[in-house]
Amino acid sequence: MKARWDIFCSVVDNYGDIGVTWRLARQLVAEHRCDVRLWVDDLRAFERMCPQIDVQQDLQWQEGVEVRHWPAEWVKAPAADVVIAAFACQLPPDYMEAMAERERVPLWMNLDYLSAEEWVVGCHRLPSVKFKGVQKYFFFPGFRAGTGGLLREAGLLEQRRAFQQDPDAQRDFLQALGIVPAAHARLISLFAYENAGLASWLDVLSTDGRATHLLVPEGRILGDVQRWLGVDRLVAGDIQQRGVLTVQVIAFVRQEQYDRLLWCCDFNAVRGEDSFVRAQWAGRPLLWHIYRQDEDIHLDKLDAFLAMYTANLSPAARAAVIGLWQAWNTDADMAQPWKMLLEHGPEVNLHAETWCLEQALQADLATALVQFYESWI
Repeated sequence: MKARWDIFCSVVDNYGDIGVTWRLARQLVAEHRCDVRLWVDDLRAFERMCPQIDVQQDLQWQEGVEVRHWPAEWVKAPAADVVIAAFACQLPPDYMEAMAERERVPLWMNLDYLSAEEWVVGCHRLPSVKFKGVQKYFFFPGFRAGTGGLLREAGLLEQRRAFQQDPDAQRDFLQALGIVPAAHARLISLFAYENAGLASWLDVLSTDGRATHLLVPEGRILGDVQRWLGVDRLVAGDIQQRGVLTVQVIAFVRQEQYDRLLWCCDFNAVRGEDSFVRAQWAGRPLLWHIYRQDEDIHLDKLDAFLAMYTANLSPAARAAVIGLWQAWNTDADMAQPWKMLLEHGPEVNLHAETWCLEQALQADLATALVQFYESWI
């Protein structure tokens, strides 16, 4: 019989949590023939990346996944064979009781946040707390051998490579979204949290020697864009021109469309976790806006990734990448770091593809989870 999986997602940061769990649920169904139930406490956030979702329905099926609304007042439900608490969310007490009442207790995992820190390897798959005989385990996605790897669907890189080698396919895709960049314009996507350093970056892009077409999905950074442009409100479809910089606001798109958007761009600024991983699979230079945490402990996680990501770059290119990422994540002036990065464009471009292929040598996250379950039983 197929194993039944329950994945619990408590939406904290609008899209990152549901983005990861929705990709994972679909892949477990499509590639591993698992029976998956995805519990989500915010269907409206889910709707942004899966427009087919009916926010009024507590139970529905989407792409082979049973989607359940996770209500404040829990509805009794049987526990699954595998239970994933995404990003350390707390399971309903009644559900935990149901886990303990099973004849064969389930495999209970905390799917943790993505990190490149060295300590993750030592904690991956270790037991955590117990509840009435039900053992919970840590499961860490990661970039290092000995972690759970990254979400990556079968054939993803082959699809991406074929798309990037087909200018007509890229043009048709962009035109379908209402995007028509000028010939030879640099295409950049910008998906980020609020950032005081944005104005300095837009200033240098608007006076650059090369035209830039900046694509801004609706989101938290939009207020900073509006202030720089001096306009009261921006909505999807709006296009503004300042110097050689074109700013275009685009509507939130489905995940597979966002992948292709990243594949089309010359440079991708991304945030959080889901878009961060997808930008790496795009094989293009990127800029990560990490989620800010108290006492700036997020900067340790940023530095750990940068140490891995830039290890094989020349000293000058390495300094340029690190300088840009650190400026972006400390709200610092972006003008000089951006100019330094452009000086090393060819090396940074090649490195982005090399890094992507190196990460693809590891097992993907869904496969690693299934393998852990199979070894556990």
